[in-house]
Amino acid sequence: MLDRILEPTTCAQCLTMAMLAILFLQSGLDKVFDFQGNLAWLTGHFAKSPLRGVVVPMLLSITVTEVAAGALSAAGLLHLVIHDTTTLALWGARLATLNIVMLFLGQRIAKDYAGAASLIPYFILCAGALVLLAA
Repeated sequence: MLDRILEPTTCAQCLTMAMLAILFLQSGLDKVFDFQGNLAWLTGHFAKSPLRGVVVPMLLSITVTEVAAGALSAAGLLHLVIHDTTTLALWGARLATLNIVMLFLGQRIAKDYAGAASLIPYFILCAGALVLLAA
């Protein structure tokens, strides 16, 4: 099993899924445990945008998507190591990529172009995970 995990493609898949699990679980759980703080920040962030009236539903959908992406990425990593299959990992990467696209859209609508640009490396990681897991 260790030989298989250390094979370059499998190793890259595992490490990529570890990154996604850490990224999205930390971000999602931060929103769960500090919902009011995140809500206050986002309310101010979107105050002058067309999205100002839907901050709560946006925060809820982003939170659910992040936690699900992180959990599926973590489960996908374990499943990849134990069962040598990428099904769960692919679902984690799909949700992660969708989440970044949702965040990017919100940043662009809020005219926070620097914030939107800072999401590009995360998008590349997520899209790369999709390609890598399909290998």
